[in-house]
Amino acid sequence: MRQELLSDYERDAANAALPIYTVKENEIDSCDAPEELISLAQFNGFNGEAGGVYADGKAVLLGVGDGSDPFISAAAAEKLPKGTYVFATSAGADEANLIALGWLLGTYRFDRYKQQKPASACLVAPENADIGGVRRAAGAITMVRDLVNTPASDMGPSAMEHTARNLAANEGAQIEVITGEELLAQNFPMVHAVGRASVDAPRLIDLRWGDENAPRLTLVGKGVTFDSGGLNIKGGAGMSLMKKDMGGSAHVLALAGMIMAAKLNVRLRVLVPAVENAIAGNAFRPSDVLQSRKGLTVEIGNTDAEGRLILADALAYGAEEQPDLMISMATLTGAARVAVGPELAPFYCDDDALVSALEEAAVKNADPVWRMPLWRNYEAMLSSSIADVNHISGGGFAGSITAALFLKKFAVDADRWMHFDIYAWRPKAAPGRPTGGEAQAIRALFDVLSKRYPAA
Repeated sequence: MRQELLSDYERDAANAALPIYTVKENEIDSCDAPEELISLAQFNGFNGEAGGVYADGKAVLLGVGDGSDPFISAAAAEKLPKGTYVFATSAGADEANLIALGWLLGTYRFDRYKQQKPASACLVAPENADIGGVRRAAGAITMVRDLVNTPASDMGPSAMEHTARNLAANEGAQIEVITGEELLAQNFPMVHAVGRASVDAPRLIDLRWGDENAPRLTLVGKGVTFDSGGLNIKGGAGMSLMKKDMGGSAHVLALAGMIMAAKLNVRLRVLVPAVENAIAGNAFRPSDVLQSRKGLTVEIGNTDAEGRLILADALAYGAEEQPDLMISMATLTGAARVAVGPELAPFYCDDDALVSALEEAAVKNADPVWRMPLWRNYEAMLSSSIADVNHISGGGFAGSITAALFLKKFAVDADRWMHFDIYAWRPKAAPGRPTGGEAQAIRALFDVLSKRYPAA
């Protein structure tokens, strides 16, 4: 990442930085900026609207609207010309981190296929900001966005493996990958079934890092690199965003990168079942009964509910080590989007203390989450007359909950389990958050994990 953020030791070289003054909408008269700047801004129609920027070469006014956007600093990074800037007012540690992170988010460009004008402004980080932590978070968000934004032609199962191998090499982790027919030999029948129709073979990516005697933390991410719906094929509109169906794997790899860079005291394991849900003569079918690693037989109600099948085998594998904590992340159900929309990350967890810690971290880090219920009465919706369980409920009720209840059957041996049914996409742009792939909940999760498993 370029030096858009200057750290403490570089401050002496940034004495000439232009100050940035924040202005709430219609409250410019109470701003601490120089009177001349305020007068010129008013004359030119600036009134503090969110994301508005006015500069005179000596100082800058940044409109923050009603002050509710914690990342409004991104608007300045996006709009200001080349130069060095500093926020004129002091901030507490949490606010300083969000200001610095917002600035870095404002410099993000997805330019793999189309040249983009790069951001050129540089910020002297607020005094209380954790520079290393902010850069880790920005790097993780960039990783998620880049992976999700990349089309399936360049981000199939083999490309996902390449990404994981690069991460392992950079952080000194070990990695093993089980591919194609070997999945059957090593008892991952549902991963194989979902991905076998693709020319890019299905695989299970298994990354390990850290002291073998440290508490075990296992991350499991859904890696459906493209979801056609299988034989229950999606319509064109439903298929148009399915390059993002590997968003869960992007999230756990990025979170793993943060954990390893911060050297948290964990025995980390990352499991990514990477498949393309394609259509061919050997595709799995509605009404098939699949064997699972857990030993449960699973009736297929709809081939477009494939993500929970590959996660089930991976969760069962991860739970065999009885980790202290297992976290799964997946772009799993449209029902979750109907329930909470695209910005909230709904999650499931039975551990109240862990839930409280996450909810507190979500507020602190402006990384919103929402707890959903693992309502046991709905397990009956997953009943099957010919198999141990059907993987869908077959009705319109509680789709995200029944998906989580299905997964819980395979995660049960872990000491504690947390599942996220994320969207991984921003449909409407905001400062520092362009339309496209988006990271959800990983900053809040890292905050919780860094307290639970602090670095030595």
